[in-house]
Amino acid sequence: MTSQHQFIRALTDPAQPVPVGLVSPRGTADTKRFAVYRNNVHVSLVGAIAARFPVTRQLVGEEFFTGMARLYVGQNKPRGPVLLHYGDSFPDFIGQFPPAAGLPYLPDLARLEAAWTETYNAADAAVLMAADLNTIAGDALAKLDLALAPSTRLVRSSFPVGSLWSAHQTTPVTIPALSGSECVLLTRPQAEVRLTIIPPAAFTFLKAIEQGRNLGRAAEAVLADFPDFDPGAALVGLAGLGVFAALDKEHVDV
Repeated sequence: MTSQHQFIRALTDPAQPVPVGLVSPRGTADTKRFAVYRNNVHVSLVGAIAARFPVTRQLVGEEFFTGMARLYVGQNKPRGPVLLHYGDSFPDFIGQFPPAAGLPYLPDLARLEAAWTETYNAADAAVLMAADLNTIAGDALAKLDLALAPSTRLVRSSFPVGSLWSAHQTTPVTIPALSGSECVLLTRPQAEVRLTIIPPAAFTFLKAIEQGRNLGRAAEAVLADFPDFDPGAALVGLAGLGVFAALDKEHVDV
């Protein structure tokens, strides 16, 4: 193991010895100074979790959230130097955290916040415009393979987590009734994250497309459970939200 790896392991694991070379003026291992380094790293990681899950923090309070985040950080260290995805497993951790058992909606709310940051940090890409669909003949449209834009995320919950998140974006905060399921769509049109609560049929339609089905087969999958679903109207509406990646040139004017 390299000295760099030894230093990183010691920095994130209190059970590891102080790295060779970090000594006090007396020539002994400088445990006090290294403990300061280690604490700073821990505090920084707790801060990263707090920054990524602000609504979760607001709901449970600063003391509860900090205690929960400290335990998470103690058990889960970043896998790399970039912290954009640090905390991906935090929602699952909340679901297994006994003191949070009385807040059954909390893991899904945290999943929504994790998805929000993924949408925010996703790669820039051109999106399909509703007008682009007019360039495709009707027969070809059903066979069309669409892809979701890099910034598109889908979250389904047995709780109204989209409404709950939205309520915390206004002042004063008005907490909605915590009953009823929601399907949440996250997109990033015009470089701003947009949260939209969509019908279950539209959510199923997008999941089918995400799984690789063309438009015709995706529509069939939805109509089996939602006979009133209008694929054409849904397609235009979703395209207007910036859900889909732009078409290749070969699909234009077909």
